[in-house]
Amino acid sequence: MDMWIALMGLMVGFLVGLTGVGGAALLTPILLLIGISPTVAVGTDLFYNSVTKLFGTIQHYRQKTIKMDVVLYLAYGSIPGAVVAIGMLTLFEQVFQNQEAVIKHALGIMLIVVAIATIYKQFFDRNRKQNRWQIKTLQEKKWMTISIGFLLGAVVGLTSVGSGSLFAIALIYFFAMKGSEVVGTDIAHAFLLVTVAGLLHAGLGNVDFGLAFNLLAGSIPGVILGSTLSAKVPTRPLRAIVATLILISGIKLL
Repeated sequence: MDMWIALMGLMVGFLVGLTGVGGAALLTPILLLIGISPTVAVGTDLFYNSVTKLFGTIQHYRQKTIKMDVVLYLAYGSIPGAVVAIGMLTLFEQVFQNQEAVIKHALGIMLIVVAIATIYKQFFDRNRKQNRWQIKTLQEKKWMTISIGFLLGAVVGLTSVGSGSLFAIALIYFFAMKGSEVVGTDIAHAFLLVTVAGLLHAGLGNVDFGLAFNLLAGSIPGVILGSTLSAKVPTRPLRAIVATLILISGIKLL
């Protein structure tokens, strides 16, 4: 047990529980900062996320807040998207020997996108009206859902970022759901996606299991503590602060 790694997991878990801002967007840059290579940082984060999402999925399944049909259509696209992205990474490494640079720059871009989307959602999207996509049935937008899954799944497979934040934004804008259903559906789909992507990275030797379990030892109590305090403190300014830190991290990686 490495206490410093566990404390880092505690800090990340606490911030995720307190603000709801994605764990990968916080954790992966920190892993790079302490000297973990980009490929191992992404693979380890995906495995770590798989375990944490499992507990969330079980809880939301009990609460009946998962739209399983939406989860499946997203997964029909996202899992092949992740497979393609990870396969391309392997090809790039064999041909150009620049896998680390590709991941680092892609991660920087996605951190900036996630940070801007989070800040926009906090301050400029308070009176959103129902749009034409939300009115359509799932069957009418089946291929759109699969396509969104493929695109964002490739991003997650490449960077580990977005399995929660980017898919949550897609669910909010394209589907008519209650807030609890957005969260539950997002977590259930993320569990499927990051589990498959994590297994693929593990097969390539990109997962440091010791690091992942040390992080989990801290993050699980951190999430519980942060979630408990979230009802007692103003979270909007905290989300903005965390998003700003993610934005700065993204810019530094470019």
